[in-house]
This record gives sequence, C-alpha cells and structure tokens, in this order.
Amino acid sequence: MATEAENREAFSIQQFYCGRMAAPIYAAMCGALAKGLNRDSRTGARVLDWPGEPTLDAVPLRLMGGLHALVQAGRDETLAAIFRGDIDDPDAIEAGLQDVLVAHDDALMPWLDGPPQTNEPGRSGALILGLLEAARRHGPRIELLEIGSSAGLNLLIGRYAFDLGGVRIGPADSPITIAPEWRGEPPEPARLEFASVRGCDVRSLDATDPAVEARLAAYVWAETPARADRLRAAIAMQRAQSVDLVQADAAEWIEARLAEPQAEGVTRVLMHSVVWQYLPEATANRIRSAMAKAAAAATSDRALAWVMMEPDRAIAHQVVRIKSWPGHGDWEILATAHAHAAWVRPGLKDSDYRSYDLPESAKVNAG
Repeated sequence: MATEAENREAFSIQQFYCGRMAAPIYAAMCGALAKGLNRDSRTGARVLDWPGEPTLDAVPLRLMGGLHALVQAGRDETLAAIFRGDIDDPDAIEAGLQDVLVAHDDALMPWLDGPPQTNEPGRSGALILGLLEAARRHGPRIELLEIGSSAGLNLLIGRYAFDLGGVRIGPADSPITIAPEWRGEPPEPARLEFASVRGCDVRSLDATDPAVEARLAAYVWAETPARADRLRAAIAMQRAQSVDLVQADAAEWIEARLAEPQAEGVTRVLMHSVVWQYLPEATANRIRSAMAKAAAAATSDRALAWVMMEPDRAIAHQVVRIKSWPGHGDWEILATAHAHAAWVRPGLKDSDYRSYDLPESAKVNAG
C-alpha cells in the first residue's frame, strides 16, 4: 500500500509532466493538490489512502477528469475560474480546490473508480510513423490490431488525413487532418493500405453515446480547446461509420487474433498507445509471449510488427517505436512526442533527458 507521502508525490510528478507539456494551469492545480489535499472530503481521503501505485494508476488524472466534468457541467464558478487561469495565486488555488472537493464529494468519488480513458485522436499523428515504417519494411498492406482502444478513436487512423511536416498522408477528403507541430525532418512517404482495422479494450466505450462523449471530453485538458474540437469531429466520424471495437482482455484478444490465418502480402501489426502501464504484469507477459511465438513464424509474405507510443518516464514524453519480423527484431525508436502528440520529433536526443526521479514502483517496462 502506498503511503500518504507517495500519494501526494503522484501529484508532484503529474505537475512536472504538465509543465513539460505546456499545461501550466493543470500543473498549478496538481501542485496545489500535492501540497494541500486533506481528509475533509471522502475524495481527498480516498486519494491520500490510495492502495495501489498512484502514478501508474493515474490517480491525478482521474481526479482532474472529475474536476473538469464539474466545469463542463457549469456546477462551480470558482473551479471554472481556476480552470480558465483567472485564479493563479497558489494559495487561492489550493483553498478553492479543497472547497470544491467538499462541495462536490459525491460527484467526484466515481471518477476515482477507473483509469482515465483519454483516447486522444491526435496520437494517430505519432503512431502513423510506426505504420509507415512497417510499410517501408514489409509492404503497404496492413492488418491493424489495437489494444487499449478505449472508445476506438485511433481505430480511425486509416480515415484521418495527416500533415507530417509537409508530408501529406491519408484520404484528402477526410473531415480531420492531424497536423502535429513537426520538430525535425519530415518522414519518408510510404503507401499504406489497410486490409482491416480492429481493436479491443477491457472497458470499451461507445463514443457515439452522448454520456460517453461527455466523459471523454472531461479528460481533454481544458488548456487545449483544439483537442476538444477534434474529439467531437472524430466521434462524428464514428457516427457516420462505426469501428470494429470489442470488449475483451487484451492478452486473450491478441492471442486469438494472432492465431487466425494471415493473408499473404499483409503485415499484421499490434499497436497501442499509453496503455502498457495499465496492464497487469501477467497480461503484459502473455502479450509478449504471444508476439514472440508469432514472430518466430513470421515470413516475408506474412510479416509481423509491433508499434507503440508509450511514456518514457525518464524524459516525461512519449516514445514511438517499432520492431518487426522477419529481420527487424530489435526495438527502433522512431520519434519522441507530446503526450497528446501536439508535437512530434523524429529520433531521440540526449537533451530529451530531463528526468523526474521517479519511485521505482512507478517505472514502466513497455514491450
């Protein structure tokens, strides 16, 4: 069980990440909670007594989602002023948040029950680099399998248009063009053809349900209104044409998908983003084993790839990487990225390492 000090530190860690991701209001709020969270509310007490690893469980983001939901519902003007940045004195933010936790205790408690499901469509702007690399290595036809799909918004990756440092990819008539700030040389173009796109999540969500749409919107940081607009547009795309998303355990689903016959000339790709930290270790190990078995059977006509965008806590950014078979069985780092892929930078530089000295329990071994 984590100590109260460790649970407070999770908010300091999140403060550091928010600062690295140009979210000063959220950083200030997390700093205020790290310092001033108390047991005057059931919500505060539950956070301070959190039984698991609070950073891996994303406890700060759970609570921030609940607070944002209150703002979006117009339920607390002081909280809305904090979210707008109108209140920027640290002591005033701290006092205001404590009042909110007491006043809205019943509404906030359920937000601690499960991990945040951000399902940020912008992440496709980083993940697409892995798919382009798979296409360059093994050919253009892709059978895409995503775990941790949440509401399936990144299952639309084949329907989005992309502007990657001036390199245009995807259907020109897409209602969404994902154009991250590009920090480096643009990628080498490659032809992509999606034979199929499927996904699973242990708690899959129907984004077309208005209640789910509101919940997803609450996890969009208030400092990034463009993300909220893109979220709504992506959900509209799902309403126009659904995605193949099922509720399933990630390991069971991947084992079953990898056991299916694979078409000749198609590369089967496992893809995920910001999900590995939430997997039980037994589940992660089963996925590793299933991929190792499939990799041993991969051929030039039926290739296999693993593409991920997962956090490297040492640099407080996401790392996009790939390995594939046959012939490319070691991880290759393709890029670093903002957590919501607001920017993407090819490669990994020594200057990226500006680390927060994380507790050992909060570190993630992805892949």
